[in-house]
Amino acid sequence: MNDGLLARRGADFMRRWLAAFDPTLLATVAALATLGMLTLYSAGADFPWRFTDQLRNLSIAAAVMLVVANVPTLWLMRVAVPAYLLGVALLVGVEVAGVTVKGATRWLDLGVARIQPSEIMRLALPLMLAWYFHKREGRIGTVDFLFAVVLVGVPVTLIVHQPDLGTALLVLAAGCYVIFFAGLPWKWLAVLAVGAVAALPVVWNLMHDYQRQRVLTLIDPSQDPLGKGFHTLQASIAIGSGGAFGKGWLQGTQTHLEFIPERTSDFIFAVYAEEFGLVGNLLLLALFLVLILRALAIAATAATLFERLLASAIGLILFTYAFVNMGMVSGILPVVGVPLPFVSYGGTALVTLGLAIGMLMSIQRNRRLMQT
Repeated sequence: MNDGLLARRGADFMRRWLAAFDPTLLATVAALATLGMLTLYSAGADFPWRFTDQLRNLSIAAAVMLVVANVPTLWLMRVAVPAYLLGVALLVGVEVAGVTVKGATRWLDLGVARIQPSEIMRLALPLMLAWYFHKREGRIGTVDFLFAVVLVGVPVTLIVHQPDLGTALLVLAAGCYVIFFAGLPWKWLAVLAVGAVAALPVVWNLMHDYQRQRVLTLIDPSQDPLGKGFHTLQASIAIGSGGAFGKGWLQGTQTHLEFIPERTSDFIFAVYAEEFGLVGNLLLLALFLVLILRALAIAATAATLFERLLASAIGLILFTYAFVNMGMVSGILPVVGVPLPFVSYGGTALVTLGLAIGMLMSIQRNRRLMQT
């Protein structure tokens, strides 16, 4: 009798937890992760440990998604400020005792693991801003937008100093999305746009030599085909050689002859395009479109301002990730270190993405609970 009661309670508990999963989000993320693992297996033939590492990363990300999906959005609001402060503290920690790799100090060694705090800020910042504007709902004014700019400026400045301009721009974009959806007046947008254009010469002079070279390489990668333009040219060759249907899984010549650099991480889209072709690219684009539209749909029907701002920001963050990575690999944007969501190899980035999807599911779950 007691065993039967415990079994029923256990079954009810599991049903409640599993009910938090949004089927559309779950199926789309699973499809992207599957395509990512197939591509990573091919791209990482010379270092198979990355495949097993990515399986571990996916498992951790799935666990994080499961837990966060069942966390009430009220709890997300409570951790917004601590998460932001922790992220800033970790960025300061990178400045003081960060690990330098290839001339950039972006990682923090915690002993048991090495993390990239800038990845955490991609969600901690919009979470903080969504919490702040929610608290100020109904009385948001000029001072609030100015304070939000300060909240954005602190982590962005620290990330730029690492230097990591690509991640800094993504964190900046994440903050700007929340500020925009919070009701930033159009006249402010016009002023900011004019200011951004006017500041371009200053920004150019402040950029590091390698950053300026990336912009020049974007304009004409053939000026240094064996040096700075090598990444872009080889990726373009791989994408073009895939044709309509691709060369087939494990058959990519550019990949297996090791012409594609960073082929398991930033340039994994070139591997995918070569082996799966235009048809595979259209499938990948369709999956990202479904993921982004689903996030925006959740935002549109969210119950509170905090949830609407957070879900909207997550949806556009996913769009920015995918657009910047594919644009970089395709040669229409400068080369920056941006992973392709759920496809590129990576630990901190993948766990952060799992956290983002879990937040979307939590927001959707809260809406269903309020309706009932």
